[in-house]
Amino acid sequence: MRGAFLWLVGVVATAVALGIERVNSGSYILGSDSIVQLFAFVRTGLAVLVMAPLFVGLSIAIVPQQVGAQTIAFARLALFGFYSWLIGASAVIYSIVGNGGPSGGNATMVDAYLLGVALAVFGLFIGAICVATTVVASRSASFPIAQVPVYAWSALVGSIGLIVTLPVHLGSIIYVAVDHQFGRLAFGGNNGIDKWLGDLFVAPQILIFAIPVLGVIAELASINGRMRSQLRNAAYLGVGVMSTALLGAVTRTQHYFEFTGSLGDKLVSVLPFALFTLLPLLGILIVLGVSLLTFKSNTPSLHAPLVPALLGVVMVLTGMLGNAVQMIASANLSGTVFGEGVSVYIGYGMVLVAIGAIAHWGSELNGKSLPNSIVVAIGLVGFMATILAALPYYIAGFAGQAADSVSDFDYAGPHALWNAASSAGHALMIVVVIAFTLAVLKPTKTVGAN
Repeated sequence: MRGAFLWLVGVVATAVALGIERVNSGSYILGSDSIVQLFAFVRTGLAVLVMAPLFVGLSIAIVPQQVGAQTIAFARLALFGFYSWLIGASAVIYSIVGNGGPSGGNATMVDAYLLGVALAVFGLFIGAICVATTVVASRSASFPIAQVPVYAWSALVGSIGLIVTLPVHLGSIIYVAVDHQFGRLAFGGNNGIDKWLGDLFVAPQILIFAIPVLGVIAELASINGRMRSQLRNAAYLGVGVMSTALLGAVTRTQHYFEFTGSLGDKLVSVLPFALFTLLPLLGILIVLGVSLLTFKSNTPSLHAPLVPALLGVVMVLTGMLGNAVQMIASANLSGTVFGEGVSVYIGYGMVLVAIGAIAHWGSELNGKSLPNSIVVAIGLVGFMATILAALPYYIAGFAGQAADSVSDFDYAGPHALWNAASSAGHALMIVVVIAFTLAVLKPTKTVGAN
C-alpha cells in the first residue's frame, strides 16, 4: 500500500504537468517526443501501480484477521509477489524516463517497459492467489464461507476476478514483447503497444480492481449504524453482480449501444451492452443502497472513516456511469478525454476508499488511529480534488478534445479553463496524499488513549 501511494504522487504530478501543457495548446513545454510516453505512464501507473496494488495490499493485511487465519496463505509467495510488482513498477518508470513505453523511440527501453508491466501484473496475480486461498482454505472453522465479513468476501471475489483476467493481459504482453524483440510485424512494434495492451488500463478491467471498495463501504456503513447488517446477503449479491465486469475484461470486448438506427439495431445492441456494462453498475448500486439503509436504520453518529469511503464510492459510481455513457455509440466519446475522466473518477475514488479503510483498520495494522477531524477533512478535500480533476474532462470530452494530445484543439469553448481546472484538481490530490501519508506516519492518538 505504501508503494502504491508513493507511485500515486508521481502519476498525479505527471497528470498535473500534462494538464498545464494542454492549457497552452500551441507550444510544447515538456517536449513533443515525450508526450506519448507521459500519457502512457499516467494510464499504466494509475491502473497497475495504484488501483490494483492498493486493495491487493490491503487485503493481504486485513483478510487473515477477518477470517481467523494466522497469516496470509503462502506468505513467502506473497512477499515474492510484492517484490515482483515493485521491481516491475520501477522498470516501468525507468523505461518511460528512457523514452520507452508505447511509441517509444528507444527499442531497449520499450522492451524494459513491457518487462516491467509483465512483472507488475505477475506480482498482482500472485497476491490475488494468496488472498483467495486465505479466504477459501485458511479461514477458521468458525467462519463458514457464507458468513465471512463482507470485505473478506469482496476481496475473494475481486481476487478471483484478477486470477481470471490478469493471465489474459499477461499473455498479450508476452506476444507483444516477443514480436517487438524479433519481428515487429504482427503487433505493430512500439506503435502497437496501446492497441494490444490498452485494455489493461481502462474499464472494464479497472472495475475488477474496484470490487473490494464495495466490501469497505458495506462494512464501514454497518459499523457506523451500530448494528450487524441485516442485508448481508444483498451486499454479497451486489459484489457478485459487479464481478460480471470480468466478462468484458477476459474477452477484451466493449459493446456499444446503438441509440440511433432501427429498432432491430437497438435490440441487437442492448443485450450485450446491458450484460457487459450495466450489470457491474447495478452491483455497485445494490451495495451502496444496502449501505445507506444500514446507515439509516439506527440514526447513528458519524464514523469518520466512512466519510472518505462513502465519497470515494460515489466517485467510483460516477466513473462507472461515465463508462456507460461512453459506450453509447451516438455520444461519439471514443478517443476523447472523456475516457481519462472515467479513469480518474474510478482511480481517485478508490484512493479515497482506501484512505477510509486504512483510517478504520489502522488499529489492526499498526495499533494507532487517526484523529477524526483529519480523516474527515482529507475525505472532503479529496472529494473536491477528484471532481475538479475529472469533471472538466467529461465536459471537454463532449466537446471533442482528443485523448493523448496536448495541442491542436479544434473545438469552440474554453479548453484552457477545462485543462487548467483539471490540473488544479490533480495538484490538490497530491496535497491530499501527502497530508494523509504524514498523518499515518505521525498519528496524534493511540488506540486506548484517553
